[in-house]
Amino acid sequence: MMEAAQSGLNISVLASGSTGNITYVESGSTRLLVDCGFSGKKAIELLSKIGRRPEDLDAILVTHEHSDHIKGVGILARKYGLDVYANEKTWKAMESKLGNLKVEQKNHFSIDKTLTLGDIDVSSFGVSHDAIDPQFYTFQKDDKRFVMLTDTGYVSDRMRDYVKDAEAYLFESNHDVSMLRMGRYPWSLKQRIIGDKGHLSNEDGALALAEIVGDRTKRVYLGHLSKENNVKEIAHSTVEDILVRKDTGVNDRFRLYDTDPVEPCDLFTL
Repeated sequence: MMEAAQSGLNISVLASGSTGNITYVESGSTRLLVDCGFSGKKAIELLSKIGRRPEDLDAILVTHEHSDHIKGVGILARKYGLDVYANEKTWKAMESKLGNLKVEQKNHFSIDKTLTLGDIDVSSFGVSHDAIDPQFYTFQKDDKRFVMLTDTGYVSDRMRDYVKDAEAYLFESNHDVSMLRMGRYPWSLKQRIIGDKGHLSNEDGALALAEIVGDRTKRVYLGHLSKENNVKEIAHSTVEDILVRKDTGVNDRFRLYDTDPVEPCDLFTL
């Protein structure tokens, strides 16, 4: 039997990295996944590690059609009768990859819209990534907000203003620039990663965070680390050093947390 959810928003980054991404968000009456870049079996295993079951889920929200975000979406949706939400262009790009879903399971969630799913208000916003129409999400219940922002080549002023001063973030810290430049990737892939439609480096992510975190912020999770071009220790220390230099209150008003590519973070409550 599933442990009762606490009031407020309860969140676990079940796994985050270049090989797969999946995040769990719940309230007292609503249980959501964001993306599922793993097999159905692995997703169930990750949920079980935080004491949750797939049959209790209500929906899956999709950010974009890349395989490290949608690999298990169709499997879970079919097996457990889950609603799936994505914008129209993302549906067109990913529909054939998900397999057969019932019409009533397919829901459109356009960029810059807010939907109320159960007792959680979910808002979408666009990012700059080499997918057809990528978007990420904020989750709000009462006066507490959790923001997910990865898979973007840069953070625009509009994005920054949209996600400013939330209680918690999952924020991209994809690569160490030196590791990427010295690594074995072909030059074309390196250009894609560091480009405006690629991924945030540790440094660029930290500089963006310095202008986004505020007095309400309590937690920042560093996500989507590259398996080839980053390690937790470098990402954490690089981001922390910049946030300290920018006098943001890191390690005082709020703390940095690491995510893992195959293990869940502890479930926390806002």
